[in-house]
Amino acid sequence: MKIALLGYGRMGKSIETIALKRNHSITLKVIDGSSTYDFSEADVAIDFSIPTAAVSNIKKAIDAGIPVISGTTGWLDSYEEVVTYCEYKKGTFLYASNFSLGVNIFFEVNKKLSQLMASLPDYSLKMKEIHHTNKLDAPSGTAITLAEQIIEHTHYNKWTLDQEKSNEIYIDAQRIPDVPGTHKITYNSDVDSISIKHTAHSREGFAMGAVIAAEWIKDKKGIFSMKDVLNIG
Repeated sequence: MKIALLGYGRMGKSIETIALKRNHSITLKVIDGSSTYDFSEADVAIDFSIPTAAVSNIKKAIDAGIPVISGTTGWLDSYEEVVTYCEYKKGTFLYASNFSLGVNIFFEVNKKLSQLMASLPDYSLKMKEIHHTNKLDAPSGTAITLAEQIIEHTHYNKWTLDQEKSNEIYIDAQRIPDVPGTHKITYNSDVDSISIKHTAHSREGFAMGAVIAAEWIKDKKGIFSMKDVLNIG
């Protein structure tokens, strides 16, 4: 498989390493946000760029007629616009806030736990996420996904980075050098606490998931998620 890398930072380089180990090749590396890209040799594009470049990168890949997957976060106000554009162009697009296989299992655990806790008002909720200091957005896209799952099943109606309020999920977003990613959700009551936690040990898990998603999506059409890739649900 021939891959176009849209974004060649630390994640892009990790994806390149995994892809080469799996006998794929890299035909394009977008480093500086050039206005035109040559997708003619690519079978699929993987976008791990920056929030201000993601929408343009995704649309360019769709215009070129190749499937594109994106793990860039911080641009989701434009997600529906991109989906509509992809459907209009009859293209192929997959977005995930986190491509780690373990995190996607964690999403399912979080969803089930929130359903179980919905009828237990004596428990309060806290969420913490920790990432490296080079991460541009806060909270992480993964934390937002976790919060939205909880909101769907409980009395909480929004998430916030500000101090805790009774109907809001307070996300404690911390930036510490050399932390690939940690997410922890805790339900506290006067008598006990219940916590679930995912800790990434390196970027390799994210990169592996992105390459697996690219392999899966190569010959497909439509809008997909990692649940489709992993056949969850």
